[in-house]
This record gives sequence, C-alpha cells and structure tokens, in this order.
Amino acid sequence: MVHGDIKPQNVLFDADFEAHLSDFGLDRLTTATAAEASSSTSVGTLGYVSPEAVLTGEVTKESDVYSFGIVLLELLTGKRPVMFSEDEDIVKWVKKQLQRGQITELLEPGLLELDPESSEWEEFLLGVKVGLLCTAPDPLDRPTMSDIVFMLEGCRVGPDIPSSADPTSQPSPAQQPETF
Repeated sequence: MVHGDIKPQNVLFDADFEAHLSDFGLDRLTTATAAEASSSTSVGTLGYVSPEAVLTGEVTKESDVYSFGIVLLELLTGKRPVMFSEDEDIVKWVKKQLQRGQITELLEPGLLELDPESSEWEEFLLGVKVGLLCTAPDPLDRPTMSDIVFMLEGCRVGPDIPSSADPTSQPSPAQQPETF
C-alpha cells in the first residue's frame, strides 16, 4: 500500500504508543483552504515529498520510504524540513553536520542530555543512518519498509553509506580530541 503523504501530523499513537498512519488521501476529497494549498502538492506535503514524486506527480512505495526518512530525521534533529533555504534541505544539512564532525549539532534539543557512551546514543546514530538511507537520491537505493523495521530493531545494519555521511563511522563527542 502507498500512503503518499507521510508526515508527523499523519502519525497517530494508540494507548500502547504504537504508531499508526492516518489520512490515506482523504484530504483529496475536500476543498483545501489557501493555507493548506500553499503547503501541499498534488502528491503530498512540501518538505516530505520525494524528488521523483515532485517530478512525476506519482507516489510509490519508494517515495513513501523517502517521506518516512524525512520524518525520522525531523524527529531526531528537531528541525522541520521546510525551515531551510532553497539551496539546502534537512538531508543536506544532516550530511553537512556529519562531514564537519558536528554530530551533537544534529541532536534535537530534548535529546541533548544523551550520553555519547550510552546505548541511546548508538540508537540515535542508527536512526540518523536509517533516515539517510531512506532519503537516498535514487529510489532504487532506498531500503524497503521491511528492511527499515529490521534495521531499527537492530537486527541488521543495512547497506553502507559513504563514511563522511555515516554517523556510525564518526567518533562520539567523548572520543573526539579536545582542541584549544
């Protein structure tokens, strides 16, 4: 099944905090207000739509994976995908921080207390890695949702991504040498 508009507002939690997707195209049946029309496209919400869906106007499983990756990066960094300039998006920003070795700049403010030696830190880095894999420019390079579940459950790491963009190849802040 293809959703076509995965974004945080469409993720609902039940009493057991299990996530469920909502809004399977029901918005297409109603008339959009001017504000809604400016933040949506025919294939989804700006900032969450995959590049190929913008070009073709078609949503696919791969474009949903891209949108999921954007949501994951947004949750981990606290940055909305539409808060960047025209030349930069959340994916480019995350990669730039990793290339500069500024991993702590990626942390959502509520996560700033993460201990770089903790398992939570490793889970954060895994989440960033999965988010980047999901947002690969080529849709064929993106993992399937089944692969994503396995990766996030820690069953498998997934394909390698370039070391400069791979947060797991970067030393934690506790391991980085001090500079004066």
